[in-house]
Amino acid sequence: MVKSSLFSALIISACFFSHALKAQDKGLGSNEVTIISTEQIEWGHLNPARGDKSPRAANLWGDRTKPGATGMLVRFEPGFSSPPHIHNVSYRGIVIEGLLHNDDPQAKAMWMPPGSYWTQPAGEDHITSANAPGNMIYLEIDEGPYLVKPSAEQFDNGERPVNLHYANLTWLDQHTSTQLKGADIQLANLWQQDQLTGVLVKLPAKSKVTLSSTGTEFKAVVIQGAITVLRANTQKSPKLRAGSYLAAQGAVQMALSAKAPTLLYVRTNQAFHMIRE
Repeated sequence: MVKSSLFSALIISACFFSHALKAQDKGLGSNEVTIISTEQIEWGHLNPARGDKSPRAANLWGDRTKPGATGMLVRFEPGFSSPPHIHNVSYRGIVIEGLLHNDDPQAKAMWMPPGSYWTQPAGEDHITSANAPGNMIYLEIDEGPYLVKPSAEQFDNGERPVNLHYANLTWLDQHTSTQLKGADIQLANLWQQDQLTGVLVKLPAKSKVTLSSTGTEFKAVVIQGAITVLRANTQKSPKLRAGSYLAAQGAVQMALSAKAPTLLYVRTNQAFHMIRE
């Protein structure tokens, strides 16, 4: 973003029916790993004021309608294009599916494919458009609630937007990053605020890795492909496809496998480490 992982009993979450696994390692402590698969997600409107014209949204963690940080999925219908608008808070977006454009209302469309990353400063006038049969992003805010407001209320908060096409990402491997060990696993740094960071992790096909984190916050979202979380008794979690989520509130170690090339977004407040077996 090391050793074998030990996970205990499967727990069903009342809100999301999510799976919770316990990592048991004296060096890392014992912490639950919460898992939410795409099949368990509950969808609502991103902008309730627009009703069915609004994109669909689902909280993965936090609550976009309340104060505090939140990570959510957002779905856009084919051909969607928003009217010019602003938000009261800044956000980060990562394309999971389809083609997305996010820029000033007069800007020429730059369609961003899966794995692309952008930031939208609070108060800046912009539009968001989608141009594929299926379109989904992961959207993250550091403080809520997340609101949509008219362009007439635009303001300059001092931030400047970033549109980073997937083809322009800079990838590090075991030779250029101390966080990685093993052939063909890679990471791309996206952002950092004090100790908190967001990175993309690329896993090759037919790979198995051990991921360890010693921070107090660990969150990961499957952006492309699929992973399986392995447990000590060789049982497996459900296959976690694009849009699925896993998290731990403390030191944790887990074994992950990927049959096809897979991309993960990882948010932590302490550098994680990954070893390919």
